[in-house]
Amino acid sequence: MSLKIESLSKSFGDRLILSDITFTLQPGEFVSIIGPSGSGKSTLFHLIGGLLQPDEGQVLLEDKEITGERGHISYMPQQPSLFPWRTVLQNATLGSELTGAPNEELAKQLLQKANLGDMLKAYPHQLSGGMKQRVAFIRALLSPQSIMCLDEPFSDLDSFTKKDMQRWLLETWEQYDKSILFITHDIEEALFLSDRIIILSTNPATIKEVIEAPFSRPRSDQLYLSEEFLKWKKKVVETLL
Repeated sequence: MSLKIESLSKSFGDRLILSDITFTLQPGEFVSIIGPSGSGKSTLFHLIGGLLQPDEGQVLLEDKEITGERGHISYMPQQPSLFPWRTVLQNATLGSELTGAPNEELAKQLLQKANLGDMLKAYPHQLSGGMKQRVAFIRALLSPQSIMCLDEPFSDLDSFTKKDMQRWLLETWEQYDKSILFITHDIEEALFLSDRIIILSTNPATIKEVIEAPFSRPRSDQLYLSEEFLKWKKKVVETLL
């Protein structure tokens, strides 16, 4: 499904946070949103997910307006937000369970591929940070919505774990018919993962530029070392300044 954001604006009190944000997420596309801290990226997700109402503009899913409506996207916040009293398997199936269609067998298959097959009956306190993020992503992936919003899901991970999670995310996502909006502060992460990168300004947030990532898929770690990757990283940095 395609997601259209048309002329969204949002203020809190006298402070304008988002101004005239317009873009489209195409079916099966991976789009990253990057911008300075406090530029309203999470607020944008809350508007898309119906947690907040915009002052102006609308959100459309397959050309049907869903502005202010909840339940149309699956959402993965910065923290895994796993329920401590539920096992790994029970947390992974939560999104699909809420819609009345839990799929334990598929969840087990995905957890097995995520090297969590031996942890199905474990509880969140027994998992590492990277393991928790895998469970949270599988939970979002198993939710019936075709749009996934991931809000800096790897920001608290160390560099090695983050790289591992990025590879795993791409490998898993490429097997499923999902569209992803991904918030990050990490320029390399945005370039490595995305089809397009939306760069926001701040005070208030507007779209400064949309960059098409010119890298073919599948992507490997060698991409980070290529001259083309460094050239595009420089372009994003200069746009953010």
